[in-house]
Amino acid sequence: MQIDILTLFPEMFQSLNISLLGLAQENELLTINTHNFREYAVNKHGHVDDYLYGGGAGMLLRVEPVVDMLESIDKKPNTRIVLVDPIGKPFNQAIASEWSKEDQLIFICGHYEGYDERIRSFVTDEVSLGDFVLTNGEMAAMVMIDATVRLIPQVLGNQASIVQESFQENLLEHPQYTRPREYRGMEVPEVLLSGNHQKIEEWKRIESLRRTWQRRPDLIQEDALSSQDREWLKAIQEEKI
Repeated sequence: MQIDILTLFPEMFQSLNISLLGLAQENELLTINTHNFREYAVNKHGHVDDYLYGGGAGMLLRVEPVVDMLESIDKKPNTRIVLVDPIGKPFNQAIASEWSKEDQLIFICGHYEGYDERIRSFVTDEVSLGDFVLTNGEMAAMVMIDATVRLIPQVLGNQASIVQESFQENLLEHPQYTRPREYRGMEVPEVLLSGNHQKIEEWKRIESLRRTWQRRPDLIQEDALSSQDREWLKAIQEEKI
């Protein structure tokens, strides 16, 4: 995958060169390019923003620097061009999974009061990190990139771990434990030490359903659950298990 990032602060993305994303680049599974659209500033002073027509607080990113930089990038067929914007569609695991199958993603990161509306004519996706406003789009883009890249095949060593993660099936992940077996009176559930793989998998599923019901019931889509899942969920709701 190739990821291109249009930003006024390319240095913010140096953290993408370490850990899992850095390893993905070393293994040639990922290429990340940053592009400072101030290179296409509208004057010698490096201006890329201006006052709002009709009045209003703050400054707005102008259309020319962003689009000129965007058009300078070599694009692959069907490249997704993502405008990182608080009014966009909320980012989630399904979007990350969809993007992970693409050959190229381009992120446009904003600052100031927002974007000239005409920039939207040049993008394929408008996506928000959530119902809040950050000082810039760079931090939101980094989160989206991280969530997406880790789903690319071979980036994670154990693909099975992705299947069991929270949100992959609209369920939260079950509780997990490691050594020591007992700590300050808190013990690892006996079933996990039993060696009975069927019982262990049943326990994991039940606890995933329980955790989701207790913490994020809005995620549960009963029509997507198996008949066994629905039986367990009913028992959880009635506090029978």
